[in-house]
Amino acid sequence: MSISYGFILMLLGCSLVTAIPRMLPFLVMRNMQISEPVLKWLSYIPLCIFSALIIESFMTNGAEGFQIHWLELVAVIATLIISLITRSLLWTVILGVVIMALFRLIF
Repeated sequence: MSISYGFILMLLGCSLVTAIPRMLPFLVMRNMQISEPVLKWLSYIPLCIFSALIIESFMTNGAEGFQIHWLELVAVIATLIISLITRSLLWTVILGVVIMALFRLIF
């Protein structure tokens, strides 16, 4: 198996394009102080992104209009109940995957 010069250049270019947007904010912000209200606002971003990903898994807005995927919604609700009961991320993920797998197997 041989690797061409063009492939190596493409790989380096893709690595650079991926690394710059990830490192640039850290390099710019390392000497700046962020105010307390901004830090508090930034702390909500992971929760918002996670919520958006979950909601997007059972709600779609396609060519046929707004739709709710009931099977996924029931699995999300069951997983939420499991997370509130166990308070364990490991068990929540494992049982959530098992519930969705069983639903897809049965229905």
